[in-house]
Amino acid sequence: MKNYTDRKEYLAKLLSYKDKDLIKVVSGLRRSGKSTLLKIYQEKILTLGVAKEQIQFYNFELPENFVNKSWEDIYFDIKRKLKTDKPNYIFLDEVQNIPLFEKLVDGLFVSDHVDVYVTGSNAFLLSGELATLLSGRYIEISILPFSFNEYLRARNIDISNTYLNFESLFFDYVNETSLPKGIELREDGYDKIQEYLEAIYKTIIEKDISQRHQINEKRAFENVIKFVASNIGNALSPNNISITLKQDGQSIHHATVEKYLEYLTTSFVFYKVNRFDLKGRKQLATQEKYYLVDLGLLNILVGKERTTDRGHILENIVYLELLRRGNKIWTGTSRNSEVDFVCKTKTGEIAYYQVAWQMTNEKTLEREFTALEKIKDNYPKFLLTTDGFTQDRSGVKHLNVFHWLLGISR
Repeated sequence: MKNYTDRKEYLAKLLSYKDKDLIKVVSGLRRSGKSTLLKIYQEKILTLGVAKEQIQFYNFELPENFVNKSWEDIYFDIKRKLKTDKPNYIFLDEVQNIPLFEKLVDGLFVSDHVDVYVTGSNAFLLSGELATLLSGRYIEISILPFSFNEYLRARNIDISNTYLNFESLFFDYVNETSLPKGIELREDGYDKIQEYLEAIYKTIIEKDISQRHQINEKRAFENVIKFVASNIGNALSPNNISITLKQDGQSIHHATVEKYLEYLTTSFVFYKVNRFDLKGRKQLATQEKYYLVDLGLLNILVGKERTTDRGHILENIVYLELLRRGNKIWTGTSRNSEVDFVCKTKTGEIAYYQVAWQMTNEKTLEREFTALEKIKDNYPKFLLTTDGFTQDRSGVKHLNVFHWLLGISR
């Protein structure tokens, strides 16, 4: 099995910003492939004529790179090795581990002949001081774990084979993990994947969130995480989470719930989707939906019974794919119906998506089609299901979701 797929969309994005006067910030969940992407990128620029001595790579998860060193020490270490007559490519991996890292990044950025690349597992990296200091001078590339397509490629599965059982491969994908290293562990058995996910989850929850934000109510925090994970794709608010947990004998104030949700989204564990009023054409401020970055984590969070149903799991995967394809995403709502996703593409076009597992009966068929048919505009409308036989109706395109995920037109 390959160690990684080439992540070509992300690579193309990085290459398009090479030598541009912008700091390249690669953000995303721990172990989603940020360091690997930078390594692939380095290999690529070496083939484009950049010499080895023009590249400096620092991994700040390794204590020897930052313990007992101030940002100034690191800055002058890097400066000493710069080539004064050629471009230099500086990679700072997990830079948030250095106190006052923003001064280091800024100092390098304003130096001559320096192209700066940084990664971080926390969106706080781009909040506060760094964002203020660098306003308008950075580009963020947010990386997700493997898509269904990348997952199958990493398993060396030929997706052009018409006899593939996509459904069983999809269940592998959502029951195991979409994290690159986790897929390598398949050969060692399911238990190894579980151990790996548990270790990552623990690090994110304890190191990245609990320690950073000094959360003392560990049990309350865990309960909020588990509750949100069990309610993927359901409209939630800090208030209704607080009320539900209270009925369960756990008292936790809605303002605390709100804070916890923010920590979880800024660490890329969950993604928050706001509601959009289809009639008034405006974003609403309540009842957001949350989707999980990797469905394998459900086994850790909710246990093997995974209370989330197949339809919501599929919806979660479609959401992540729409995000990968560069869309801004809302859930659509009007007085008497709801549409899973309202998307604005990179070019400003609107598209609507409805997701259902299967058109099992006439009732389901009516419900899913009608939600889209009620929207009286001419933007594209898609119904995505696992059905092998699909049928368009009144301008709504009905597509097989596995083909859509894999970019296959059949």
